[in-house]
Amino acid sequence: MRRNLLSLTAALALAPVPAAQLDAQELYRSALHDYRVVTVVDGLVRPWSMAWTPEGDMLVTEKPGRLRIVRNGKLLPDPVPGVPAVDDRGQGGLLDVVLHPDFENNRLIYLSFSKPYEDGQGAHTAVVRGRFENDALTDVEEIWAAVARGRGHYGSRLAFDADGYLYITAGDRQVMPSGGLEDLMAHPAQDLSNHHGVIVRLHDDGRVPADNPFVGRDGALPDIYSYGHRNAQGLVIDHATGRIWATEHGPQGGDELNLILPGGNYGWPVIGYGVNYGEGTPIHVGVRREGMESPVHFWVPSIAASGLMLYTGDRFPSWRGNLFAGGLSGEQVARLTLDGDYVVSEETLVQGIGRVRDVRQGPDGYIYLAIDRRRGGTSPILRLEPAGAR
Repeated sequence: MRRNLLSLTAALALAPVPAAQLDAQELYRSALHDYRVVTVVDGLVRPWSMAWTPEGDMLVTEKPGRLRIVRNGKLLPDPVPGVPAVDDRGQGGLLDVVLHPDFENNRLIYLSFSKPYEDGQGAHTAVVRGRFENDALTDVEEIWAAVARGRGHYGSRLAFDADGYLYITAGDRQVMPSGGLEDLMAHPAQDLSNHHGVIVRLHDDGRVPADNPFVGRDGALPDIYSYGHRNAQGLVIDHATGRIWATEHGPQGGDELNLILPGGNYGWPVIGYGVNYGEGTPIHVGVRREGMESPVHFWVPSIAASGLMLYTGDRFPSWRGNLFAGGLSGEQVARLTLDGDYVVSEETLVQGIGRVRDVRQGPDGYIYLAIDRRRGGTSPILRLEPAGAR
């Protein structure tokens, strides 16, 4: 409670600048840095993720199924060929993109997407890798696909740790919870025999590491690293400390920031801070339970957390070591100050700027935002640039 009161106090300390003033007001103030918001490129359709090649190109996924290249500040007119077909319905589409840690030598990139089932009845989260050369994707191979069916909640964030292991988030597929404790414990997100609401850990080629926490356990999928998640759409790994951070969507209220531990059960839908949509009736049996991990930080009301970044650059030195979480319904970026495993303050940046789908640190040390304008029109990539320390 104390930590969340500190976060609320910090968030209210400085009023964010409304998006309506974006063009009229050049300077934005925050607790530690003043900054400007600059449009890097426009004309994208529902961008979901960003990554940079060593040559300086920005790769951007568009939800309808296109991988785009931004080169020298310009969006190239043609999408990258070789991207697999996606099911672009509801929350599905072409989702995350990351580069292999040894991209300079092997030219491998990884894409997550909603892969249509062969029977045409929906889709599931899948990950492919391919060789990105001469502005095309070749030698594409599927390395993982979720064992899960449902309507939405694909998860789909990707991240490599310092040892080269690949982590993938998979959502609970919107399987609705109901009933008392016995029914909640029977929810598929509490069942290790499927990929509803999990984070998996793999070798870069899709093989399962021998030291994964559930390897050899009867009835458990060996690629699962943690479970009991709802829909994690933010994932970042601190290579200096090994800490794995994930943000996930709660229902009506109760978005979470979690510190991911091997074999951890994060409690969905048994514990949490949200309620049912519309009527606001209870879902959970409480906010804590023995054997389940509680969030390090949570949001009530929800910000629809999507995209998560740990800032390590030099452009904003007073923000170094902070987490930055994008918000869809919140239309904001939440800056979280950490003290080890704890969040000690929160500040809201650029509130009202639009649905922030992804937050990334560019190779230049600036902070980039992918804005998802889903109701028609095109969407931009924006950049936060420093305008002086405070």
